Amino acid sequence: MSGKKILMLTGEFTEEYEIYVYQQGMEAVGHTVHVVCPDKSEGDLIKTSLHDFEGDQTYTEKPGHFAEINKTFSEAEAELDSYDAVYAAGGRGPEYIRTDPRIQAMVRHFHDAGKPIFTICHGVQILMAVPGVLKGRKVAGLGACAPEVAAVGGTYIDVEPKEAYVDGTMVSAKGWTGLAAFMRECLKVLGTEIRHN
Repeated sequence: MSGKKILMLTGEFTEEYEIYVYQQGMEAVGHTVHVVCPDKSEGDLIKTSLHDFEGDQTYTEKPGHFAEINKTFSEAEAELDSYDAVYAAGGRGPEYIRTDPRIQAMVRHFHDAGKPIFTICHGVQILMAVPGVLKGRKVAGLGACAPEVAAVGGTYIDVEPKEAYVDGTMVSAKGWTGLAAFMRECLKVLGTEIRHN
């Protein structure tokens, strides 16, 4: 089976693990992951963040490594038909890129075409910004996003931190601690079969 093409939506201060672990894991099994950010070109770098829970009432945030953009945003816009799935990574990036009409149009394309949509942590904020995408759907994400999920007609699923949730071809998880389960379910939706000899 030939590898699939996945479009990863990021912004400055997207969660580092949700970029790197996902990208490298998918590439390891033969898929292509294009990491894009509005107004960034192939070879540009974006800052990332590291979110953690350290006993405070909310998560903490620390600077992460730089992440490399490997696809020019405008080129990805022009080639949406060539992608098999879209992935909305979490962290703080979704807070602002979700307001970009170009990002909204990308998500709309995958929704209208019935293609897989993958989201983790704050990534669900991107889906909220596109009317109808979450209506009637069940989705996981960071707990702080639950009221917004309900406000746009979705049902928030409070999965365990190391679990993922599947609703048709939409795969979601609470945060980076769920990446193993999340990626496993994404691979199933993509039709990827891994065999151990």
